[in-house]
Amino acid sequence: MEERKLREMQVGSEEIFDGVILHVMRDQVQLPNGHRSIREVIRHVGAVCVVPVTADGKVVVERQYRYPIDQVITEIPAGKLDSKEEDRLHAAKRELMEETGITGDTWTDMGLYYGAPAYSDEKITMYLVQDLHMGQQHLDEDEFLNVEFVPMEELVEEILSGKITDGKTQAAILKASMLMKKQNRAE
Repeated sequence: MEERKLREMQVGSEEIFDGVILHVMRDQVQLPNGHRSIREVIRHVGAVCVVPVTADGKVVVERQYRYPIDQVITEIPAGKLDSKEEDRLHAAKRELMEETGITGDTWTDMGLYYGAPAYSDEKITMYLVQDLHMGQQHLDEDEFLNVEFVPMEELVEEILSGKITDGKTQAAILKASMLMKKQNRAE
């Protein structure tokens, strides 16, 4: 089946909630078969995430409490864009510096991640950064996290065993691991 034959067309939309981070819409769509249905959609400004890797192969990760799931979890540095127009690489560099105090010289765009495309348009751009320089954290006043350095292989094992549950962290760590293996074979 051609992709255009799968497309749903918006025929109406109403705002349900306009929050600080999330904006919820109730859209009426026309389905490919001509019937109509409702789609509740979270609109999000977008985000970035970063896999910072040290010269000795350790990844900079964060331990952070997440209120919706009432747990402290392991994540890579990440954050939302200031606006949909913000340069994503600029945002990634800002978030890495604020959360960890780290800057880096070699940045690799690893592509996009959609965490919940059934109900959210949040688009996260994933980056690998190498050739790191350590500095001071500059956390927001409502941000609390611990920074840790964990060997890449250990993180991959924690992902495979189910210990790391954050989706963007899983995808970005596994992609970065594969990219770095390719880099090492090419050298």
